[in-house]
Amino acid sequence: MIPAVAPARLGGGALIGSLVLLIGALSLAAVLGPSSIEIRQVVLSALDRLPGLSFDPGLTTRQSDILWLVRLPRVVLGAVVGGTLALCGAAYQGVFRNPLADPYLLGVAAGAGLGATIAVVQGGGSTVFLPVAAFAGALVAVTLTYLLGRVSGGGSATTLILSGVAVASFLTAAQTFVQQRNDETIRQVYSWILGRLSTSGWAETLAVMPYVVIAAVVILSHRRLLDVMSVGDGEAAALGVDVARVRLVVVGAATLGTAAVVAVSGLIGFVGIIVPHAIRMVFGVGHRVVLPLALIGGAAFLVLADVVARTALAPAELPIGVVTAMFGAPFFAVVLRSRQVVQ
Repeated sequence: MIPAVAPARLGGGALIGSLVLLIGALSLAAVLGPSSIEIRQVVLSALDRLPGLSFDPGLTTRQSDILWLVRLPRVVLGAVVGGTLALCGAAYQGVFRNPLADPYLLGVAAGAGLGATIAVVQGGGSTVFLPVAAFAGALVAVTLTYLLGRVSGGGSATTLILSGVAVASFLTAAQTFVQQRNDETIRQVYSWILGRLSTSGWAETLAVMPYVVIAAVVILSHRRLLDVMSVGDGEAAALGVDVARVRLVVVGAATLGTAAVVAVSGLIGFVGIIVPHAIRMVFGVGHRVVLPLALIGGAAFLVLADVVARTALAPAELPIGVVTAMFGAPFFAVVLRSRQVVQ
């Protein structure tokens, strides 16, 4: 369990340092690629698009199209997906007081995977319909988990987790059945399951932003209550916290954000676990610190992971889920060996 902590505030140094890391990651991702573009040109091109400003970035029409229609949409989408997964992971870990909880805990991944598989099998694996099907599948899975948890044990943290395991197992079996009955689509389904940040302009980012903003605002506004709940449900209730309401609201917001980004990125694992863990190891376990830094750190982490995915085997591209797993497994080995896992 994550231990109870005294209230903590986000220090200016930590916030500035995390923002510098994010800016550095975004800058690196913006300039790396088959078409050579300098960071100076990226900055001047961005300033040139601001109202009332005029700069000559020195980009050809082709370079400008690559920057604004291909590269930056992917970089920004990576930041949005990574930040959301890390924030939601930290929220799940706080509300369930379980350091191994992640954004896929309540069946989100299984539901999204089943929805995406059905969409591909039915010929709807387009960039428009597939995310809608994945989003719907994720929400259906979490709804089933919550209803089962309420019926079985009143919606307690343990009951919800066990309900999520049961629902995820059932939906994964259903997905496997659908795949086996339509094996000609397996390659396309697995391409989505392994995660990708391919975009068609800014459409994907704009589509998920309303859900991401709502989820982030709700989660961050509950960070003090999550610190109180770290002492236990009974003690938090004695201090005046409506534990059931807070758990429902935070889980609902985290699930909404996770379902939205998973719908456009596929299943990208480990971000929601290793980023919050790394922040706790450095800055402590207070949610007033962990949640904002997880949002920023997760964005930087996934942007850098995508740089590795794009460049490691260029011109071929690694699935970004494979890259995050390659970082995630050694991370857990180091944490377990040093016995610094927050319990």
